[in-house]
Amino acid sequence: MIPKQVTSWLKSKWDDEIVDSQPVSGGCISNGRRLTLDSGRRVFLKQNDLTPIDMFEAEFDGLQLLQKGPGPRSPIPYLFGDNFLVTEDLEPASKSKDYGSKLGQKLAQMHTRTSKKFGLDRDNYIGSTPQINTRTEDGHEFFAVHRLGFQTRLARDMQLLSKSESRTIDELAGRLEQLIPQQSVALIHGDLWAGNAITDELGNGAIIDPAVHFGWAEAELAMTKLFGGFDDEFYAAYADAHPLDKNWQDRLPLYNLYHLLNHLNIFGDAYHSQVMAIVHQFT
Repeated sequence: MIPKQVTSWLKSKWDDEIVDSQPVSGGCISNGRRLTLDSGRRVFLKQNDLTPIDMFEAEFDGLQLLQKGPGPRSPIPYLFGDNFLVTEDLEPASKSKDYGSKLGQKLAQMHTRTSKKFGLDRDNYIGSTPQINTRTEDGHEFFAVHRLGFQTRLARDMQLLSKSESRTIDELAGRLEQLIPQQSVALIHGDLWAGNAITDELGNGAIIDPAVHFGWAEAELAMTKLFGGFDDEFYAAYADAHPLDKNWQDRLPLYNLYHLLNHLNIFGDAYHSQVMAIVHQFT
């Protein structure tokens, strides 16, 4: 059912009414619908009655932040409520010939947006899991405490990790300064796997479902490698615009430990072996 708040807003904003509603597949957490209005305009509606009360507000704020500077296109956020979000509908088309290279270049541009501290002025969500964004000057401390530490505690509390396993991850987190070089602060999407990179109506790359914060650009690139879907042209164009350390790929499993811990917490034991394989690789 479409919330009355949405229909009222569409009427007051554009004097429009919904004439068609079609489900859109692909969401792992929430349900999506493409709404066609009597003017011909289309908007995208995301709904979930089981999300935390501020989850769609956090996504709305993240999309607003992405709109304010250089970077890949993202949908304009229009309206949020406790259980829904309305955004621009990008009406995805087939990928353009230079889809990967343009997206890589645009992402590199986004990573030039910086801050004095890691984190964000509000917490948000990574999937359905809270993402703690407490402002922190030191990137190693930020990643150790608010990324690996937080997810590890959740997994231990849900008995998805033993006390011994969680202690080993904590020890690894305490050695990040030895394993990851100092890096500048960059605005990152935060959850940029292949499913969160789509096309717009021209076939150019766009990014959706952000877990926005200021973090390490390398951590963003690690996530793009985790589930595949980005071509060689993407990475070549990124590196042309934002040169990469020659050993950057050696560190990718460390960054992706955060996302795999999150998947362990959301989806269960199927991710346990991947988590511990990375832990053993670096211990």
